[in-house]
Amino acid sequence: MSDRFPVLVTGGAGYIGSHAVLALLDAGWSVVVIDNLTTGFRWAVPDSATFVSGDIADQTLIEATIAAHGVKAIMHFAGSIIVPESVEQPLKYYLNNTVKSRALIESAVKTGVRHFIFSSTAATYGVPEVVPIREDAPTRPINPYGTSKLMTEMMLRDTAAAHSFNYCALRYFNVAGADPRGRSGQSTLGATHLIKVGVEAAIGKRGHVSVFGTDFATEDGTGVRDYIHVSDLADAHVKALEGLVAAPDENHVFNCGYGHGYSVLQVLDAVDRVTNLSIDRRIEGRRAGDPDALVADSSALKARFGWAPVRDDLDGIVADALAWERKLQELGINPA
Repeated sequence: MSDRFPVLVTGGAGYIGSHAVLALLDAGWSVVVIDNLTTGFRWAVPDSATFVSGDIADQTLIEATIAAHGVKAIMHFAGSIIVPESVEQPLKYYLNNTVKSRALIESAVKTGVRHFIFSSTAATYGVPEVVPIREDAPTRPINPYGTSKLMTEMMLRDTAAAHSFNYCALRYFNVAGADPRGRSGQSTLGATHLIKVGVEAAIGKRGHVSVFGTDFATEDGTGVRDYIHVSDLADAHVKALEGLVAAPDENHVFNCGYGHGYSVLQVLDAVDRVTNLSIDRRIEGRRAGDPDALVADSSALKARFGWAPVRDDLDGIVADALAWERKLQELGINPA
């Protein structure tokens, strides 16, 4: 594509957002990042991107930023993502993920931004009836996190019907790994993602890894999830942007995963293989609402946008996550 206009990335100093920034820059797009640095890191934003410190609910700031930089598309990652926390603090999630998204969408419409890519989640499905999950599966979220994201999808749908505006919502499954070139990775203290937890245990940041439940209807009794490398996910966002620009009357909701899953024990086995260690595993009770298996059917995304993931290798995902964890340790970020 020749028309590489500026893209505003919200939450671009965070885990997935920073990888999307790298993917956009690598593909020749101009990038403006806005982040309030609540969970993101200023150093995660490359010098080749413009950084604006602020909140997406600050519509005056958002609209001035869009106007100043000629932004024509938004990738929206800013929000809260911890499922158990959403159960304990639902209003936080409805504010950060729904109310603030509404403000951002309104600013996009007011300033004439035509294209919007939204970071959604498999949590919109709740407990699936059929696995792998297709996009036409019922959306029955079982926690405020999933509901808050589904509500934003609904707002995007209705906004696109009323205005010159198109969108793609990408429903992620379990995102893991780090930039293979070591430019970014998951850096938040106290993260709950299994692979992140596993590699933290491997380098001594944690004493053990909890296994929540061994009575699931799976081969080894532990929950099965579809783990996608963050760089493949970032590439899907670039493909979605290109698709929206090429077909401005089309809107999409797509799953983003690999189409197969690994159990908790299989993931921990991979951590043991990659590190040549034996991570201490502690069996604990099931967490309320955890489905047996969450696996994506991503055939629609591949067919429509030509997304072709290249990092579908569990040991490789773990190795990239481990390399990033060691880099954080060397830099003195989140030390043990």
